Amino acid sequence: LKEIVFVIQSQSNSFHSKRAEDLKRDILKQSADLGKELPTVLLIHQMSGHEGAWTILPLMRDFSVTYSENSSWIFFCEEDTRVQVVKLLETLGRFDVSKEWFLGKALYDEESTIIHHYAFAENPTVFKFPDFAAGWALSIPLVNKLAKKLKSEPLKSDFTIDLKHEIALYIWQKGEGPRLTPVPEFCTDDVNSYKTDHCATTFRNFLPLCGEPVKKEDVFVAVKTCRKFHGDRIPVVKQTWEREAALIEYYSDYADISIPTIDLGIPNTDRGHCGKTFAILERFLNHSSPRIPWLVIVDDDTLISIFRLRTLLSCYDPNEAVFLGERYGYGLGTGGYSYITGGGGMVFSRRAVQKLLASKCRCYSMDAPDDMVLGMCFSGLGIPITHSPLFHQARPVDYPKDYLSHQIPISFHKHWNIDPVNVYFTWLAPNTEEPQKGKKVGHNREDL
Repeated sequence: LKEIVFVIQSQSNSFHSKRAEDLKRDILKQSADLGKELPTVLLIHQMSGHEGAWTILPLMRDFSVTYSENSSWIFFCEEDTRVQVVKLLETLGRFDVSKEWFLGKALYDEESTIIHHYAFAENPTVFKFPDFAAGWALSIPLVNKLAKKLKSEPLKSDFTIDLKHEIALYIWQKGEGPRLTPVPEFCTDDVNSYKTDHCATTFRNFLPLCGEPVKKEDVFVAVKTCRKFHGDRIPVVKQTWEREAALIEYYSDYADISIPTIDLGIPNTDRGHCGKTFAILERFLNHSSPRIPWLVIVDDDTLISIFRLRTLLSCYDPNEAVFLGERYGYGLGTGGYSYITGGGGMVFSRRAVQKLLASKCRCYSMDAPDDMVLGMCFSGLGIPITHSPLFHQARPVDYPKDYLSHQIPISFHKHWNIDPVNVYFTWLAPNTEEPQKGKKVGHNREDL
């Protein structure tokens, strides 16, 4: 057991760091109960001041230098992964630790997708990448090889979009490195499922609830739109999730009383929308009730469950500067920053908006990418962004079915080549049964 280094993919926000600490305690308790020497358990957010620590590859050198002498495995998991230590020992014991191993639960794309830059377009099912929720492991010989490679060849891509896919690509090295070896004992079934007897890992697949969901009136929803989309995108919002929002305003370049939209006096830009987003932030701070703790900014083609978002927000302290959504990275190999990608929805506590606007950090141009500028600003302020995999920058078809099967999603984005109303009622509407894998699965667990 002392040859396994456990790495929990943790975050510094107080809610998430507590969950990671609970998991660490559980792993150490199971180890103590076995009467064995305790393993090393690391929390990523405590490991380094490096902004890109969550992307894991920059940590390989540290792992290699610190642990290659006395360890055989680096085992990674998420804060909601549950580990059966005895079964994990048995599972890893099947593999020759002198070889390069990349182990995990395999996911694959059924069709090539924009979030993976249309990789393996001929047959995307051939390339497997790990579901982080099930845990995944690297043998020390592979860690050493990656550390050496990263020293001579720094990471090329500017953007980190889907980390699990990008790590698998980097390890594979166009066929020169190992492929992912699927391990059936790495599971994402719920810990209470009858299917988990053989599992070394399970996953707490529910929407966290930390008390009563926040009140409808505590969430202000801002929808970014423009005149050319009033006729096709706004009717979708009105048919789907608008009724879930008590406080909602539509911001456009044209005041249309039939919707109604508000003209912020910011001309529409084809891309970026930074000027519009900062105008929304100023309006929220200066013109909404100071008692409203939460702001959500979405695109007019974002599909979102405000009902589930209110449940999730019960876990966060609005007195903290919280900036929440799906995390991407820019230039993290060379000291860049993380940001919340706008299409899945960006959630701000009022405290975060206050700190941001007090800082004087602003758009460098009206059509700068708003989500990236916000990431840069918050990074400069030392305010970490908070990632939730329940927000999605793309459509359900862009993700592996097996990945979505252990989620209760909060948002999807884009109306392209789908029926957005159907997507909303299939995946996001409160109290619906959502078809998955050909059978009905009740996803209204958040009501319990």
